[in-house]
Amino acid sequence: MRVIIDIGHPAHVHLFKNLAWRLQDSGHKVLFTCRDREHVVYLLKKYGFVYENYGKHYKNMQGKLYGLAKNEMQMLNTALSFKPDLFISHGSTIAAHSSFLVRKPHIALEDTFNMEQVRLSMPFTDVVLTGDYPHTSLGKKEIQYPGYHELAYLHPNVFTPDESVLDSLGVRKDEKYVIVRFVAWAATHDVGHAGMSLDNKMKLVNALAKNMKVFISSEVELPSELKDYQIRIRPDEMHSALAFAHLFVGESSTMATEAACLGIHSVYINDSQLGYITDLAKQGLIYPFTESESDQLFAIAKASEIAMNEDTSFCKELQSRLLQNKNDVSSFLYWFVINYPQSKLEIMGTDRFDFSRFK
Repeated sequence: MRVIIDIGHPAHVHLFKNLAWRLQDSGHKVLFTCRDREHVVYLLKKYGFVYENYGKHYKNMQGKLYGLAKNEMQMLNTALSFKPDLFISHGSTIAAHSSFLVRKPHIALEDTFNMEQVRLSMPFTDVVLTGDYPHTSLGKKEIQYPGYHELAYLHPNVFTPDESVLDSLGVRKDEKYVIVRFVAWAATHDVGHAGMSLDNKMKLVNALAKNMKVFISSEVELPSELKDYQIRIRPDEMHSALAFAHLFVGESSTMATEAACLGIHSVYINDSQLGYITDLAKQGLIYPFTESESDQLFAIAKASEIAMNEDTSFCKELQSRLLQNKNDVSSFLYWFVINYPQSKLEIMGTDRFDFSRFK
């Protein structure tokens, strides 16, 4: 089998890497396609994948429209030369359209429910896989599984944190630290978002720094006041850094969920209260706050409270309960892809499909 996996975000490399490795180990051919976006090319190289880079990732709306048209042609050319049997993506419009044109199936994964993108890709997608948390229905093509995207690469079956990251961070094994994440608000689904004000970012960092070391990961250049806190590790070390942290605070829904899946306290500041965020909040693994001024201050207070608390065992207990009810998502994905389309028919043919085999 020959498979194209399209990557739109660094997190998608992690989402699909274990699937790709297992496919390759089974003798299948996998080709990644991507754009130049934060760490994407670095990660594909680091993990040894064959890929085609379609060039610049555009941030403004005019650039996005131009990039979409250009990438549509590039993907079609790739498909005609590579001759895939299957396309896989995180709801990629260009993968969906090319799959339709070359008459091959497209398997999409979805968790952001950005309906602007969904409307463009769904008519050309054969099946869409989503987690079992509350969310907008995607219709007859949708299959729900017990899990989150982050459990495709952070489930204990596939991920063991590397303690050498502590040396990269310059912290002792018993030293508390926090990972703070600021985003760029440049995606189409970020229109209308402002994020934390610089004043509140400073308040947050100053409050946390009283009780632990602070490391900031940012999609945009940090202001001079915060540059000393910038994290300086390789992109592939970030999940290990999260795994040993005392706390995560940030605007990224992906990193907030990653921290929660690792059993780390997670304070999330974003107006987009996505279904999986709400689901994890109900389980006590994420503390969600909006971008309003008052909520930003409440989030800073909550993060400061956690920073002063030495005990993290409660969060680990919550993580253990979570894993009892969720899949090793990479195991499920491999089974679904390798047996497609029979796998789709098997799940859709019953109301009681046994997902427990993928734990």
